[in-house]
Amino acid sequence: MYDSFGLYWNGKWQKPSSGKSIPVISPVTEEVLGEAPAASEDDTRNAIESAVSGTRQWRKVQAWERSRMLSRVADVMREHTDDMARWLILELGKPLDQSRVEVSMAIEQFEWYAEEAKRIYGHVLESRQPHGKVLIQHEPVGVVAAFTSWNFPVVLAARKIAPALAAGCSVILRPAEEAPGSAMAFVQCLHEAGIPAGVINLINGVPDTVSPVLMNDPRVRKISLTGSVRVGKLLVQASAKTLKRTTMELGGHAPVIVFADADAEAIAEQAALVKFKHCGQVCASPSRFFIHESQAEEFTNKFIEIARNFKLGNGLDSDVDIGPLATRKRLNEVEQMVAGTLESGARLRLGGKRPEGFARGFFYEPTVFDQVPDHAPIMKEEPFGPLVPITTFRKFDEMIERANSLEYGLTSYVFTRSQRLAHDTADALEAGMVAVNTFALASAETPYGGIKQSGFGREGGSQGIHDYLNVKYVNMVMEE
Repeated sequence: MYDSFGLYWNGKWQKPSSGKSIPVISPVTEEVLGEAPAASEDDTRNAIESAVSGTRQWRKVQAWERSRMLSRVADVMREHTDDMARWLILELGKPLDQSRVEVSMAIEQFEWYAEEAKRIYGHVLESRQPHGKVLIQHEPVGVVAAFTSWNFPVVLAARKIAPALAAGCSVILRPAEEAPGSAMAFVQCLHEAGIPAGVINLINGVPDTVSPVLMNDPRVRKISLTGSVRVGKLLVQASAKTLKRTTMELGGHAPVIVFADADAEAIAEQAALVKFKHCGQVCASPSRFFIHESQAEEFTNKFIEIARNFKLGNGLDSDVDIGPLATRKRLNEVEQMVAGTLESGARLRLGGKRPEGFARGFFYEPTVFDQVPDHAPIMKEEPFGPLVPITTFRKFDEMIERANSLEYGLTSYVFTRSQRLAHDTADALEAGMVAVNTFALASAETPYGGIKQSGFGREGGSQGIHDYLNVKYVNMVMEE
């Protein structure tokens, strides 16, 4: 299944020098989909050499030409949408419509940064010296190592690779070993689009083998990670040895705040549709529900009504709403969190178990708790699954304190008809992103990222390209 791809450097698909592979498990059947190639340390060093050569050439390519090539990548990806969507379904069990949306979001990253490549603005200052000019300009960082997680293997790669290429950098992509085929199909699109040899490279493999080589090589000048807080801290520590620049998009535990003046039923319907996409395995997923006590019963009843009617199953089936959790490990962790939340005194209103009729697969029912105490595991740890804790509040200050009490600071959601309340709440929340009266946040034109232990740096928007640029100051004096 993975034989047509492999590892990728010097503009070619390569076989691993060790001959080793990693089994990829279907979350739907629990069977082995195939054996994906596992890179050795030597393979990783080859990819670095390729990227070093690639960045020397790519940085010389004029911005308008880079723009045209990124636009071509978007066109090729559009032609292969169904192929990439099928990989997402096979490796993650993600429903077909959600898989197509992911590919579409990845395409938009290349469309956006094709334009941003032309808009890397510098500026000129008046000099203090006669016949002088002060120039502020930007240059590509150099070789970038991009680490992506398994939940969105195509769009997360695009968020890193599109701005890096627009800036003039080369990239070594290290995808999660749970979904390497989706990343390989994506890299094949860049290959077909004519991205020059060495500019894009892919190393799949065991982190303990691959990551140290990337982190210890000073020629890798920047890393960008989407992953857990634990892994983020490890890579930040490792980056200190060679002082790499870092972008960290880490975990989240997003509060959803519904005020007394909001339409509780309408919001509950929206929330249920958003919460269970990709089985809740989304770092920006709404995951702590703070409902004003006057709206709690109405909100909870409507949320449960919607959630209980979702259909679980194989993403290849067109009528499926929710696929499985991605791994056995994730399923076990969800079950442990449910048990701990029940022990804390929360009331189970829906789900809380594996669905009947599924002899295989990592499926778990949409699960809703209310009367959840703040000390419950589900209120402190990122659920990353189809789990929903609903709690109530009465006063503004109390709610803000509880919403800000965790070290996560990625996303927050606010629902109110009051403009003043919307502004006051958005200002008070400790988060990199706040959505008011909507759950829409991630888009190519907006800066995505968190604060506190949810990370730093931004992906998307005009800000995203600057994570891949160095600032150079030139003080120029030319005598007549």
